[in-house]
Amino acid sequence: MADTVLYEVGDGLATITLNRPEAMNALNIATKVALREAVESAAAADAVRAVLLTSAGDRAFCVGQDLKEHITLLASDRETGSGQTMTTVKEHYNPIVRALTQMPKPVVAGVNGVAAGAGLGFALAADYRVVADTAAFNTSFAGVALTADSGISWTLPRVVGPGRAADLLLFPRSISAQDAYELGIANRVVPAGELRAEAEKVARALAVGPTVAYAAIKEAVAYGLSHSLTETLDKEDELQTRAGQSEDHAIAVQAFVNKETPKYLGR
Repeated sequence: MADTVLYEVGDGLATITLNRPEAMNALNIATKVALREAVESAAAADAVRAVLLTSAGDRAFCVGQDLKEHITLLASDRETGSGQTMTTVKEHYNPIVRALTQMPKPVVAGVNGVAAGAGLGFALAADYRVVADTAAFNTSFAGVALTADSGISWTLPRVVGPGRAADLLLFPRSISAQDAYELGIANRVVPAGELRAEAEKVARALAVGPTVAYAAIKEAVAYGLSHSLTETLDKEDELQTRAGQSEDHAIAVQAFVNKETPKYLGR
């Protein structure tokens, strides 16, 4: 895994850190490959019960595609006719977003600065966003004559509504942390100096929680957004049965009766 992405696991928490602060954590090919590998590793690892996605530095969470590299690749495409530049959505962004949204464990984004383009997409793919008060958000795509990718056409309307999503996509502009909170993009806004500690606190709380229940909640919310009430009720029945058969549920019930704090096993 390239050193442009750091990956560490401890006490059930996988911390994935974009590590190109000198480039505002822009996504060159090496970074996209490393991020895809890290996210997929976290999704597959039984030892991981929650994920924290964050970035090095204090200026940017991720400003999206590395446009300097992108310009070079576009020039090469024009010379060769290969069209390889635009395969990054299929090869990198889509697998990253699928893994973040579909893994059966909660994902927290610690947004320490600007989140633009695919950076915004990755933040929206998380289940919970802790945001520095100095952070800002921008869809960016129309500003470089592109359409939405990194799952934004799916996540953004579900977070802010289709009307506001169209506005933010058609007229890209910087949205402050406070505005993002009011729109529902940010779940929690904290002073910039406290961002890492607060994001870790949230993620670690989830890492010791009832993992099976969290996975079911995540699946239920995604399902309910695109299915009828009848279908969703059936899905709730299925998922509640699964959660109710987990060891964690038995632990929680016994702890409640004993007036103790439950110590979950994540299964």
